[in-house]
Amino acid sequence: MECANLVIATLEPLRGGYYYIKIAKEIVNQFRYKRKTRLICTLEDSVEFRCGLNHLGDGNFFIIISRENLSRSKKNPGDIIEFEITEDPSPLGVEMPEDLEVLLQQDPALGEIFERLSAGKKRGIIYQIIRIKSIDKRIDRAIKLIREASLLSSTYGLDEIVYITNILGNP
Repeated sequence: MECANLVIATLEPLRGGYYYIKIAKEIVNQFRYKRKTRLICTLEDSVEFRCGLNHLGDGNFFIIISRENLSRSKKNPGDIIEFEITEDPSPLGVEMPEDLEVLLQQDPALGEIFERLSAGKKRGIIYQIIRIKSIDKRIDRAIKLIREASLLSSTYGLDEIVYITNILGNP
Protein backbone atom coordinates (compact mmCIF):
# COMPACT_ATOMS: atom_id res chain seq x y z
CA MET A 1 0.00 0.00 0.00
CA GLU A 2 1.48 3.32 -1.01
CA CYS A 3 0.10 6.40 0.71
CA ALA A 4 0.66 9.80 -0.80
CA ASN A 5 -0.06 12.86 1.24
CA LEU A 6 0.11 16.45 0.10
CA VAL A 7 0.74 18.65 3.11
CA ILE A 8 1.38 22.32 3.75
CA ALA A 9 3.51 23.13 6.79
CA THR A 10 5.85 25.72 8.25
CA LEU A 11 9.60 25.12 8.13
CA GLU A 12 10.91 25.07 11.69
CA PRO A 13 14.56 25.33 12.83
CA LEU A 14 16.24 22.33 14.44
CA ARG A 15 19.51 22.25 16.35
CA GLY A 16 22.56 21.58 14.22
CA GLY A 17 21.65 23.81 11.31
CA TYR A 18 18.80 21.64 10.03
CA TYR A 19 15.14 22.39 9.60
CA TYR A 20 12.11 20.19 9.87
CA ILE A 21 8.53 19.84 8.83
CA LYS A 22 6.00 18.36 11.19
CA ILE A 23 3.98 15.30 10.16
CA ALA A 24 0.76 14.57 12.07
CA LYS A 25 0.45 11.12 13.62
CA GLU A 26 -2.78 10.59 11.65
CA ILE A 27 -0.80 10.78 8.41
CA VAL A 28 1.96 8.50 9.72
CA ASN A 29 -0.61 5.90 10.83
CA GLN A 30 -1.79 5.54 7.22
CA PHE A 31 1.53 4.01 6.21
CA ARG A 32 2.02 0.25 6.26
CA TYR A 33 4.98 0.37 8.67
CA LYS A 34 3.70 3.40 10.59
CA ARG A 35 6.64 5.29 12.16
CA LYS A 36 9.22 2.89 10.72
CA THR A 37 8.26 3.74 7.14
CA ARG A 38 11.01 5.00 4.85
CA LEU A 39 9.71 7.87 2.72
CA ILE A 40 10.30 9.87 -0.40
CA CYS A 41 9.61 13.52 0.28
CA THR A 42 9.02 16.04 -2.50
CA LEU A 43 9.22 19.73 -1.60
CA GLU A 44 7.39 22.26 -3.76
CA ASP A 45 7.06 19.73 -6.64
CA SER A 46 10.79 20.11 -7.34
CA VAL A 47 13.11 18.78 -4.63
CA GLU A 48 12.93 15.04 -3.94
CA PHE A 49 14.85 13.13 -1.29
CA ARG A 50 14.65 9.95 0.76
CA CYS A 51 14.07 10.21 4.48
CA GLY A 52 12.81 8.61 7.64
CA LEU A 53 10.49 9.80 10.36
CA ASN A 54 11.67 11.20 13.68
CA HIS A 55 9.49 11.32 16.78
CA LEU A 56 8.64 14.82 18.05
CA GLY A 57 7.77 13.58 21.53
CA ASP A 58 4.13 14.71 21.45
CA GLY A 59 2.82 11.80 19.37
CA ASN A 60 3.62 13.55 16.10
CA PHE A 61 6.63 13.17 13.83
CA PHE A 62 8.98 15.25 11.72
CA ILE A 63 11.19 15.03 8.66
CA ILE A 64 14.56 16.74 8.66
CA ILE A 65 15.22 19.17 5.81
CA SER A 66 18.90 19.79 5.12
CA ARG A 67 20.23 23.24 4.26
CA GLU A 68 20.89 22.01 0.73
CA ASN A 69 17.29 20.84 0.23
CA LEU A 70 15.98 24.02 1.84
CA SER A 71 18.06 26.10 -0.57
CA ARG A 72 17.01 24.00 -3.57
CA SER A 73 13.34 24.47 -2.62
CA LYS A 74 13.91 28.26 -2.55
CA LYS A 75 12.29 28.47 0.87
CA ASN A 76 13.44 30.03 4.13
CA PRO A 77 12.88 29.06 7.77
CA GLY A 78 9.38 30.08 8.80
CA ASP A 79 8.04 29.92 5.23
CA ILE A 80 5.01 27.85 4.39
CA ILE A 81 6.08 24.87 2.27
CA GLU A 82 4.09 22.37 0.24
CA PHE A 83 5.38 18.82 0.31
CA GLU A 84 4.31 15.32 -0.59
CA ILE A 85 5.37 12.14 1.17
CA THR A 86 5.08 8.62 -0.23
CA GLU A 87 6.34 5.28 0.95
CA ASP A 88 9.74 4.49 -0.47
CA PRO A 89 9.41 1.38 -2.67
CA SER A 90 12.98 0.34 -1.81
CA PRO A 91 12.91 -1.88 1.28
CA LEU A 92 16.05 -0.17 2.63
CA GLY A 93 15.13 3.39 1.71
CA VAL A 94 18.27 3.61 -0.42
CA GLU A 95 19.26 2.07 -3.74
CA MET A 96 21.44 -1.00 -3.44
CA PRO A 97 24.69 -0.37 -5.37
CA GLU A 98 25.08 -2.87 -8.21
CA ASP A 99 28.59 -3.88 -7.13
CA LEU A 100 27.37 -4.67 -3.60
CA GLU A 101 24.46 -6.67 -4.98
CA VAL A 102 26.84 -8.73 -7.16
CA LEU A 103 29.24 -9.23 -4.23
CA LEU A 104 26.43 -10.54 -2.00
CA GLN A 105 25.27 -12.93 -4.75
CA GLN A 106 28.81 -14.22 -5.36
CA ASP A 107 29.55 -14.69 -1.65
CA PRO A 108 26.46 -16.38 -0.13
CA ALA A 109 27.97 -16.41 3.37
CA LEU A 110 28.53 -12.66 3.25
CA GLY A 111 25.05 -12.21 1.76
CA GLU A 112 23.56 -14.14 4.67
CA ILE A 113 25.43 -11.96 7.17
CA PHE A 114 24.21 -8.82 5.39
CA GLU A 115 20.60 -10.06 5.40
CA ARG A 116 20.72 -10.58 9.18
CA LEU A 117 21.71 -6.95 9.80
CA SER A 118 19.05 -4.39 10.65
CA ALA A 119 17.77 -2.15 7.85
CA GLY A 120 19.53 0.80 9.50
CA LYS A 121 22.90 -0.99 9.57
CA LYS A 122 22.47 -2.03 5.94
CA ARG A 123 21.71 1.59 5.00
CA GLY A 124 24.74 2.77 6.96
CA ILE A 125 27.03 0.34 5.13
CA ILE A 126 25.62 1.42 1.77
CA TYR A 127 26.11 5.12 2.62
CA GLN A 128 29.70 4.37 3.65
CA ILE A 129 30.63 2.55 0.46
CA ILE A 130 28.89 4.73 -2.14
CA ARG A 131 31.28 7.55 -1.30
CA ILE A 132 34.26 5.46 -2.45
CA LYS A 133 35.11 5.91 -6.14
CA SER A 134 37.27 2.81 -6.74
CA ILE A 135 35.19 -0.34 -7.21
CA ASP A 136 37.93 -2.50 -5.69
CA LYS A 137 38.11 -0.32 -2.60
CA ARG A 138 34.30 -0.27 -2.36
CA ILE A 139 34.17 -4.06 -2.38
CA ASP A 140 37.00 -4.37 0.18
CA ARG A 141 35.32 -1.79 2.42
CA ALA A 142 31.90 -3.48 2.07
CA ILE A 143 33.33 -6.87 3.07
CA LYS A 144 35.07 -5.34 6.07
CA LEU A 145 32.03 -3.33 7.22
CA ILE A 146 29.62 -6.24 6.83
CA ARG A 147 31.86 -8.62 8.79
CA GLU A 148 32.50 -6.08 11.52
CA ALA A 149 28.82 -5.12 11.73
CA SER A 150 27.98 -8.78 12.18
CA LEU A 151 30.57 -9.24 14.93
CA LEU A 152 29.81 -5.99 16.73
CA SER A 153 26.10 -5.46 16.05
CA SER A 154 24.96 -6.73 19.40
CA THR A 155 27.35 -4.42 21.25
CA TYR A 156 27.98 -1.36 19.10
CA GLY A 157 26.13 0.89 16.67
CA LEU A 158 27.32 1.66 13.14
CA ASP A 159 29.07 4.88 14.21
CA GLU A 160 31.23 2.91 16.64
CA ILE A 161 31.86 0.23 14.01
CA VAL A 162 33.00 2.88 11.51
CA TYR A 163 35.22 4.41 14.22
CA ILE A 164 36.76 1.03 15.03
CA THR A 165 37.21 0.31 11.31
CA ASN A 166 39.03 3.61 10.88
CA ILE A 167 41.33 2.78 13.79
CA LEU A 168 42.09 -0.65 12.33
CA GLY A 169 42.74 0.90 8.94
CA ASN A 170 40.83 1.20 5.71
CA PRO A 171 41.43 -1.06 2.75
